[in-house]
Amino acid sequence: MSVTNIYEQLERDEAKRNRPYRDSVGKLTIGVGHNLDDKPISDRAVRVILEDDVADARRDLQTALPWVECLSEPRQAALLNMCFNMGVGGLLTFKCALAAIKEGNWDKAAAEILHSKYAEQVGPRAHRVIQQLKEDRWI
Repeated sequence: MSVTNIYEQLERDEAKRNRPYRDSVGKLTIGVGHNLDDKPISDRAVRVILEDDVADARRDLQTALPWVECLSEPRQAALLNMCFNMGVGGLLTFKCALAAIKEGNWDKAAAEILHSKYAEQVGPRAHRVIQQLKEDRWI
């Protein structure tokens, strides 16, 4: 039996599910019969999911705010971090902060982000994002 056949056989017998579900004995399962209750996903799988999620957030950010491409990499990443955390819809609610960023007014942008529900909810993460925006360096 070739390797390709075992994958096809297992997808047929287990089914492929992109969302977690409870299997016939109540185990939390994902993918092709991957039992999360008894075996967590690998670090490699975590990294692949992270890469996919970052790519999605980057695409959303570039579509919604194409001017972000003109920012330095650390500043783009700060906005990407926010977009990843709250989705592009959440990021777009920061109208004053985004306008300040677009103008290069880092102090105003920082103040706007600092005095938000987001900053209350994520605490130190928000402070790191703000510092990265202001200082234009990886934090």
